[in-house]
Amino acid sequence: MYSPGITVKWRKKNSRTEKFIFILLANASDQVVLKNTTRLCATKPIVTVNGKFPGPTLYAREDDNVLVRVANHVQYNVTIHWHGVRQLRTGWSDGPAYITQCPIQPGQNFLYNFTLTGQRGTLVWHAHISWLRSTMCGAIVILPKKGVPYPFPKPDKEKVIILGEWWKADTEAVINQAMQTGSPPNISDAHTINGHSGPVPNCSSGGAYTLHVENGKTYLLRVINAAVNDELFFKIAGHDLTVVEVDASYTEPFKTDALFLGPGQTTTALLTADQGIGKYLIAVSPFMDTIVAVDNLTGMGYLRYNHAHAFTPTTLTSIPPVNATSVTSVFSESLRSLNSKEYPANVPLTVDHSLLFTIGVGINPCATCFNGSRTVAAINNVSFVMPTTALLQAHYYGISGVFTDDFPAKPLIPFNYTVGRGVGNFDPEKDPQKFNLVDPVERNTISVPTAGWTAIRFKADNPGVWFFHCHLEVHTTWGLKMAFLVDNGNGPDESLLPPPSDLPQC
Repeated sequence: MYSPGITVKWRKKNSRTEKFIFILLANASDQVVLKNTTRLCATKPIVTVNGKFPGPTLYAREDDNVLVRVANHVQYNVTIHWHGVRQLRTGWSDGPAYITQCPIQPGQNFLYNFTLTGQRGTLVWHAHISWLRSTMCGAIVILPKKGVPYPFPKPDKEKVIILGEWWKADTEAVINQAMQTGSPPNISDAHTINGHSGPVPNCSSGGAYTLHVENGKTYLLRVINAAVNDELFFKIAGHDLTVVEVDASYTEPFKTDALFLGPGQTTTALLTADQGIGKYLIAVSPFMDTIVAVDNLTGMGYLRYNHAHAFTPTTLTSIPPVNATSVTSVFSESLRSLNSKEYPANVPLTVDHSLLFTIGVGINPCATCFNGSRTVAAINNVSFVMPTTALLQAHYYGISGVFTDDFPAKPLIPFNYTVGRGVGNFDPEKDPQKFNLVDPVERNTISVPTAGWTAIRFKADNPGVWFFHCHLEVHTTWGLKMAFLVDNGNGPDESLLPPPSDLPQC
């Protein structure tokens, strides 16, 4: 089944929020431009912000108001999504194309205006139209308010590390070809660390990212998975990492030798340079535990101690197997919110509505596809068709025919959808007794295990239209997406702000 712009809708009742299971940057301008870039011994033009890949880091403090004017100087329509920013009452600046705004057309510009309320840590910004985010992405660093310390030992230095994927071909051509043929798109050719893959087969001059450290110093690594389709492991030979924050939410610290991040997720960790002076491998490798093609190349960088000799041999490390489900489970289950007096978990203890969402991939007939069929993805048997008018605009102005609000709260066609990590079917009576309602981690993006399930609780406390989708871009392209519509509550403080005067038109 296909549905144009289908949403789940709810409203605030009697000011009670319904709950569901399931540095100051005062003014900046971002120029979206093409830049010829050489990777894997081949050169191609890529879409960038200000000619940088990865793009510039946005630094701000908690509660800062952020203004970023984005000017489009390329041939594609563009938007920027500030991934994980709560956007309280400012949904017009959220960024998903045709959901909260029409795209910024070539030669046009738009001022994104939002406040970083109650958040501190690491997030990511990226293009949110087609596959442009493969090169159009960067970090968001939200520092604590002035005078407020970190809830962990102060590091000596901070470093941003952005993980990604690289295609030799133009990614717009890659996805366009896939949509014409009906087949899955070609996988990427390499994984990158801050835009560099390190040495790869048939190209020894690819260049590699190097993290320079001083013995005895502690570094705060802000690691971001900006890959298009791959969940990734991140590991540094000979060094443990202490996780202290994910997705701009502080965590109970825990030590690990490898990080696991899905696309769009961030993990901030402390690294102490406490090994012998030398050169150590940084490895980025994929995770995939089902029969799906994946880019198996390991992205490589280096941690180099100051005063290490120029030709010091590299200390290597073993990477997790590509299907290391147990490693991902241990990492995910180790995450707990800090849940302190200053940073409480605030998990909803009661539920007003229970939704059962199933996600999957299938094959549908396609008369216009070369293969006669095409791959599709769906939530509750419904595959989303992107509208030509932004959903938020249609909602705000009462434009009919753009979306419906009858998204099913459970699958239309029941099937065996509740196998979870090999422990049998989800039991709606027994499994909720094992939910962590004390200190669960707060995330903006969650990995759902293969043939498994994940339970989420959230409060519908922010009026607007909010995109809910898979962050593996190939699945989103195939239709694994929908939207939540939150009506205004009581009074102006619980209402969506009016649209800005320069909001792009479709």
